[in-house]
Amino acid sequence: MNRLVETGVANGIDLPPRPWHPVRGDRDASTLWYAVLRKQTKGVFIGTLAIRHSDHHASLLEGGWEEVALETIDGGEAGIAAGPFTT
Repeated sequence: MNRLVETGVANGIDLPPRPWHPVRGDRDASTLWYAVLRKQTKGVFIGTLAIRHSDHHASLLEGGWEEVALETIDGGEAGIAAGPFTT
């Protein structure tokens, strides 16, 4: 969410406006174990989490999903997104 605030898309207090939507995961989800993936469908991106190197992860990649580079969602210099958007 930090990047959305930096670019003026969100205010940091309220949830970001559509089409932005946080990818929800287990509180213990870490990008060590989980991959953040996205796929463009009907002009918008949808997102999901998948356990890295699982059959489901491989299936998503084969189905046209792509991993999102961590540096694009890392929350800035700290490397951790603040608030409920941390995955």
